Formats: sequence, C-alpha cells, structure tokens
Amino acid sequence: MSDIETNIHPYTLEVLPPKEDGGAYNWAIRKHGKLAQRSDRSYPSEAKAQAAGLATIEKLLSGSDR
Repeated sequence: MSDIETNIHPYTLEVLPPKEDGGAYNWAIRKHGKLAQRSDRSYPSEAKAQAAGLATIEKLLSGSDR
C-alpha cells in the first residue's frame, strides 16, 4: 500500500511509491481514515514527499489555510 505511514493524530500521512521505476512519489493525508488531501505535485524522492506531507499536516493542525 504505502512505503511510509506516519500517524499524527487525527491525521495519517501515506507516502505513495512511484507506479513505475524512476517515477515520482506522492503523498495522501487521511483524517480518521478518510482521505482529506492529496499532493498536487510529484516528488523526486520518498524523503521529499514525506517532508512536504508533514509540512501540510502541520498547517492543518495549526489551522492556517496556506
């Protein structure tokens, strides 16, 4: 399903691996198991996708829009 899954209550971050070799990573954020947000761009590495997803969760937790 996902290479990395990080829980930050009530959110879960899933880093989605590339569909083909040499492809890009994406992330998905779930709130209580339901999809809340997906990445709108692709990332060249798993670490960059995870960092971007965590930054988005931090914004969601702080209540800021952007």
